[in-house]
Amino acid sequence: MTTLLDALRQTSRVDCDTLDSNVAHELGPFVDCTSNQAIAFSEISRPLAGEPLLHHDALIKEAIQSARGALKELQGFATFEEFVVQILMVKLQLLIVPNVTGYVHIQTNPKLSYSTNGTIGDAYRIVNIFKHLAPDFDEKRVCIKIPATWEGLQACRTLEMKGIATLATTMFCMEQAALAAEAQCTYIAPYVNELKVHFEAGYVDENKAFEFCREAQAYYISHSFRTQVLAASLTSVDEVMQLAGIQHVTISPNLLNGLASTDLSIWNGKLGDYFAQGPAEKSWETKDYNALVRDESSWRMAFTRSGFGTSEGKIIQAINYFADFQDKLEELVTQHAG
Repeated sequence: MTTLLDALRQTSRVDCDTLDSNVAHELGPFVDCTSNQAIAFSEISRPLAGEPLLHHDALIKEAIQSARGALKELQGFATFEEFVVQILMVKLQLLIVPNVTGYVHIQTNPKLSYSTNGTIGDAYRIVNIFKHLAPDFDEKRVCIKIPATWEGLQACRTLEMKGIATLATTMFCMEQAALAAEAQCTYIAPYVNELKVHFEAGYVDENKAFEFCREAQAYYISHSFRTQVLAASLTSVDEVMQLAGIQHVTISPNLLNGLASTDLSIWNGKLGDYFAQGPAEKSWETKDYNALVRDESSWRMAFTRSGFGTSEGKIIQAINYFADFQDKLEELVTQHAG
């Protein structure tokens, strides 16, 4: 049978939003593999069935040994725990590489979201860890995920100039999208739902970002920007299918399984129809984004006022969630380091 996942792959590049190599193996190949601190913690803390151990206990021990030994020179200004967390995320992505044709994504430490230099240093460390752990892996296939603050987007600019691919994540409005394009980001990741929906049972985002996804993609294409739209933070199969026609979409394991087990013939929608209609609004026709992105003060105020503070509130919320999971990852390392 032709599944929804098969159909989606005909209209968009499909990425997996997981660090579980079994998912990539069973449902891949995928184009990219995305991740963040919440995904990393979920995978690294996964218990081993029937045993009082974690599934990745051996990997955690390897990462700690590497941080103390062969990779020690790469630690730089990171704490030992932060360094081990990065090694762990890279090791998990390397397990997925055989089932991915494009980029593997690692997110920088969210606690550096308001530090351009700190984020740049973090990104270099991630790339260097890949180089040391997998010398034969093409480092150009590493994409660094960075929260789309002003400081984060300036870090993206510098990294892209140095040949390191970046994805501006936790994106909620055109002000962020315009700055990301000007910074030459490889991708943006609009969050269709604010991050809270994944952690608070019953919570619903009443302002889903479908229209933003559509408008950002149209803006980039009409202005010949190289940046591509990679939608994230989805909660249902229907939400995923509404995005058919977007350049990239990253999908969690439960939704991938739902797509792969649903016959296209029983789906009532029209594939790609939403994106084919084009955006309801072309804000770039009334707003001078070209001038806005070149003035920090003006951009910050525009971002603050976007959605009467909604956009800025959502990124602050996302950074808090990711920082909490960064803490949990570091605590897990401390417990194993002895």
